[in-house]
Amino acid sequence: MKRLGIIGVGEIGRALVTGLKEEAGETPEVFLSPRGARTAAELSERYDRVRVCADNQEVADRSEVVIIAVRAQARSEALAGLRIDADKVVVNVMAGVGNDDLRQLLATDAPLVRAIPLPAVRDRRSVTVTCPRHPAVDSLFDRLGGTLPVADEAEFDVFSALTATLTTHYAYLATLTSWATGHGIARDDADRYVRSLFQAVGRTLGDESRSLPQLAAHHETPGGINERVRSTWFDAANSGALGKTLDGLLADLRE
Repeated sequence: MKRLGIIGVGEIGRALVTGLKEEAGETPEVFLSPRGARTAAELSERYDRVRVCADNQEVADRSEVVIIAVRAQARSEALAGLRIDADKVVVNVMAGVGNDDLRQLLATDAPLVRAIPLPAVRDRRSVTVTCPRHPAVDSLFDRLGGTLPVADEAEFDVFSALTATLTTHYAYLATLTSWATGHGIARDDADRYVRSLFQAVGRTLGDESRSLPQLAAHHETPGGINERVRSTWFDAANSGALGKTLDGLLADLRE
């Protein structure tokens, strides 16, 4: 792929461009929509061969692969009248918007692929789930940390629901910091320590020779303090509540 278009230049659009353009070697020419004008202008000034187009139609006309990254609620207005030829490939990264919905909106015969790129693609360290498999799209995300193609949109929706737990993790860390502050620890010190603690967890996750349950078991001593917090706070009731929340989200995603 030599020409990539992005319609809707928000956080994910910025991460995609950054990840691609800071990779060593030849990178594709990138065409950006004027939506998210400030971010688009910043990226075009920072990187070679990144151009802000006059409108969405110019993005589609100039690109081989077109990423649709507008907010799902704004898709009808943002994509109204857009024509995408059948020889293009469209990547749908709008959360909760299926390919049938997008095809009806665009009235195109172009291949449509759903994807879940995360902000970490900026560092080329994030696996991106795609559906269905497409060589051009898989090649793109392989450059940004890896691709995980899935068989159908029902399976894709499960991964989409998992993605929705990300900010809960940050809120959990913020709660730990607030707890320490309430016990007299300076906020900056608590924040620094919690970040350090869980950055180490992130590095450990890179060890794929051990399953997640094995990693948990290897980090606690029977009767020790890690086991105490896990078994008394994250008990069967809390685990079940999390599963019930995800089931409800999955049902909504599939409507």
